[in-house]
Amino acid sequence: MKKNIRWAIVFLLFIATGLSFLDRQVLSIAILKIQEEFHITDVQYGMVNTSFLISYAIMFTLGGWLIDRVGGKIGLALSVGVWSVANSLHAVMTSFTQLLTYRFFLGMGEGGCFPGAAWTVYRWFDKKERALANGIAIGGSAIGAVVAPPLTIWLSANYGWRGGFLIPGLVGIAWVVIWLLIPWKKTDMAVEEPISTTKQDTVPFLTLLQKRPTWVFILIRFLLDPVFYFMMFWIPKYLSSVRGVSFEEIGNLFWIPFLALGISNVIGGWFSGKLIAGGFSINKARKTVMGIAALLTLAAPAIEWVSSVGVAVGLMAVFMFAHGFWITNYITAISDMFGQKATSTVVGLSGTAGAVSGLLLNPLMGVVIEQYSYRPLWVASGLLYPLAFALLIWLIPRIKPLFEEGQVRLIQEDISTRIP
Repeated sequence: MKKNIRWAIVFLLFIATGLSFLDRQVLSIAILKIQEEFHITDVQYGMVNTSFLISYAIMFTLGGWLIDRVGGKIGLALSVGVWSVANSLHAVMTSFTQLLTYRFFLGMGEGGCFPGAAWTVYRWFDKKERALANGIAIGGSAIGAVVAPPLTIWLSANYGWRGGFLIPGLVGIAWVVIWLLIPWKKTDMAVEEPISTTKQDTVPFLTLLQKRPTWVFILIRFLLDPVFYFMMFWIPKYLSSVRGVSFEEIGNLFWIPFLALGISNVIGGWFSGKLIAGGFSINKARKTVMGIAALLTLAAPAIEWVSSVGVAVGLMAVFMFAHGFWITNYITAISDMFGQKATSTVVGLSGTAGAVSGLLLNPLMGVVIEQYSYRPLWVASGLLYPLAFALLIWLIPRIKPLFEEGQVRLIQEDISTRIP
């Protein structure tokens, strides 16, 4: 029974992360109809996207902090519930101001998704299965990105563009109901510390900021998230303007790298778990898979030089496959080090760093492309993961738990004695 429940929970996490990416991408297709109906300019559309990114960046940290205190069950229910209601409200929008507002609340809800998923996986799975479970949970986001364009077009054709927002939003609300109905018993969980909202059961925020691994994980995400955003936002334009691929053909090609990402999320987690089962330490297993990922990303610069569109898309798929290996074990390494009491907060902090970095550097990418070419960005994409891996090896010599049982309470008591 225990095994069935925990894999059912992972499946629901897969659905949640899939809905997260699906819901945020619906607008990129529906905006074509919305602009015609409401005369929204490209500048206003840019403001709408910025509204989402600002709340998403803020809530990645605040959502993670909250989930470490109330637990994954309540925290994820709130997160998915907020963004699903916000997504549904897009279906009744009648003005630019409403779109801006609903987009802000969508980002606010989605900010808690990945910290909550990481916390829940840590709670239900031991070190041998944790990476696989994380890979399945995170893999939903890639599948959501694959499904979003054709599903949105189909829903819009049959139910109008408003249906493209309303139906996924209602699915998300149904998800919340199912999620809350699943019984969570302490004896069924891999980590059996009691869930409590008292301060003694969480690591103080300032204590986390005093730990070097916290800043290393933040730095790595700050370096690498813009590369992922580049792949998400600029591939269609690159294929069109540089490769001369038609709009219809882009739709036939764009999903391939993201399918590779979804597959590698699962394989990367499974491989890491296999290495641990075969005698590798947690440190060696996680870093081995992340090292392989860093090597694979070196294929990215070749995208600029190959003549075949098919080969170029294949290399993009290799890159995204490598990213799946990387991100699954990166998030799992955070949970390995920070445990139940701080995993969600640190995942949230790193996610905020990545979102802020993407927000700052995306305009710069446009300048580089306009004044030079895509070549510097492909080269940077291939070099940043090996750089991040070198920093990980250097600054975190060993991935191991930072807080042993009972240590959090001692930290909190020590802090309280120093407050007059």
